[in-house]
Amino acid sequence: MSVRHFLTLGDLDSEELQQLITRAGELKAALKAGEYPVNFDRRVMAMIFEKSSTRTRISFETAMVQFGGHALFLSPRDTQLGRGESIEDSARVISRMVDIVVIRTAGHDRIERFAEFSQVPVINALTDSYHPCQLLADMLTWTEQHGSVAGRKAVWLGDGNNVCHSWMNAAQLFDFELTVITPPEKKPDAQLLQSRASHVRWSKDIADAAGADVVVTDTWASMGQEEEKQARQQVFRPYQVNQQVMDSASSDAIFMHCLPAYRGQEVTEEVIDGPQSVIWDGAENRLHAQKALIELLLS
Repeated sequence: MSVRHFLTLGDLDSEELQQLITRAGELKAALKAGEYPVNFDRRVMAMIFEKSSTRTRISFETAMVQFGGHALFLSPRDTQLGRGESIEDSARVISRMVDIVVIRTAGHDRIERFAEFSQVPVINALTDSYHPCQLLADMLTWTEQHGSVAGRKAVWLGDGNNVCHSWMNAAQLFDFELTVITPPEKKPDAQLLQSRASHVRWSKDIADAAGADVVVTDTWASMGQEEEKQARQQVFRPYQVNQQVMDSASSDAIFMHCLPAYRGQEVTEEVIDGPQSVIWDGAENRLHAQKALIELLLS
């Protein structure tokens, strides 16, 4: 059987994704009850992180410990990848020694090349184009709050970035309506927007957040964009998630953010600490959703 990778949400079909979210809920309940139903004793996960991380690194490492396995954290300083060894050669070597590989890198082509030459499953822990693991946690969190997300309305406010792209994929695969609201010069990928037109529309008008079941945003300056921070703040200031935006949403709307959040910039403190915010549930759910993903890929 061929090796399965998880580089975008599209690597699983809609039925598999729904089953994964259900399984994540089961694993979460088991953990709360002090039960550990999955045994991956002696299984090893290699974690190659070329960018910094808090939630992603901790959740993957914790997942493997709770499964009875082990996680190896590898930065560019620790491996020959950082000294010029080709991605293809690194993939050939690393995948002969471990059971699964998690990669956080810049260009999406880098993880695609690694996966092509890997003998074991590869998981995308974030690239400049996509962040699919975040969306597994987001869909679990939304489902916990509202039940089935099919037919509901989500609104993305801010930058048409990698997390936005994964929300666009999720809209099609989980069958909900997504309105992406960004400045015209910060729209998401045009080709992806066109291919997801049945479930996704773009707007520059923040008033189109009205009636949303979930409002989502992200930092205005992602990793690698720190030098553009001031200029980006000026562009995105009108797209801040504040209480006025949340008041225009549906009465039971929730607010989500992949974190880290910068209070007073992309979201006000009133919203992030308010009763509609589920960001801490979303952060925790990285663990449970990724455990379900690891189980799927290793089984």
